[in-house]
Amino acid sequence: MLFKYSTAILALSLVSAPASARTPPPAGIWANPHNTVHVTFKRCRDAICGTVVWASRTAMEDAQRGGVDQLVGEELFRDFVEDEPGRWSGEVFIPDVGQTVSGTITQIDARTLVGEGCMFAGFGCKTQSWKRIK
Repeated sequence: MLFKYSTAILALSLVSAPASARTPPPAGIWANPHNTVHVTFKRCRDAICGTVVWASRTAMEDAQRGGVDQLVGEELFRDFVEDEPGRWSGEVFIPDVGQTVSGTITQIDARTLVGEGCMFAGFGCKTQSWKRIK
């Protein structure tokens, strides 16, 4: 299954909202659905980025097959900007296939992020729920 171990999800377009309307970024450490990758989100440049801070052996092996030598430290969520309260768009790097896709992340509640992204112009779309672990 293409996204079984990937941390993939989502990215979008840059739409700016007034600073007062912005939702705090999804701070903390988040786990993918299979708990094989943990990502921490932080401010980077003028956006939010998510970097791998832990990966299972299986996730690391999958990433290596996709051409990524070192999964921990890899920025998977790139240049996410808030396009409406609680919803960000940007690019997601999928290490096990070595591709970057556009998508979104939506913070459902304090412990749940839902990411959605498509491989090709509306085709091959996947959704994942990420859980806050810290």
